[in-house]
Amino acid sequence: MNATVRIFDALFIFLAVMGIGYAYLTGTSRTGVEWVGTTAFVLSAGLSLLIGGYLRFVARRISTLPEDYEEAEVSDGAGELGFFSPHSYWPVLVAFSIFIIGYGAAFWNWWVLIGGAVALIICASGLVFEYHWGREKH
Repeated sequence: MNATVRIFDALFIFLAVMGIGYAYLTGTSRTGVEWVGTTAFVLSAGLSLLIGGYLRFVARRISTLPEDYEEAEVSDGAGELGFFSPHSYWPVLVAFSIFIIGYGAAFWNWWVLIGGAVALIICASGLVFEYHWGREKH
């Protein structure tokens, strides 16, 4: 986990320096600062900082992982990584709902946009609660 934290910390530093340099270099041009690229660099650096901070927070609560050792082998990390539902249709429906939202936003059809947002909420709920239908069992 520490290796992953270092990767995101390095990515944050790189993006922050690039963002500052990009803003400075475009600011010295005749057209002024190019705000879209500057904003993209700043938001990407912030996202890297958030992910690195989260991983640092989680790393304190779990034991040392094989990738933190210099002498670790690939087979040291073998085993079950989690649960995946291979026959779920919810991810496809979520992606299609996002497509509908993008289509409605591109052509500014508010009724398509609202319909896509409603479909996204329903499909995301179906994805999250896919194995939680029915009565609770305690």
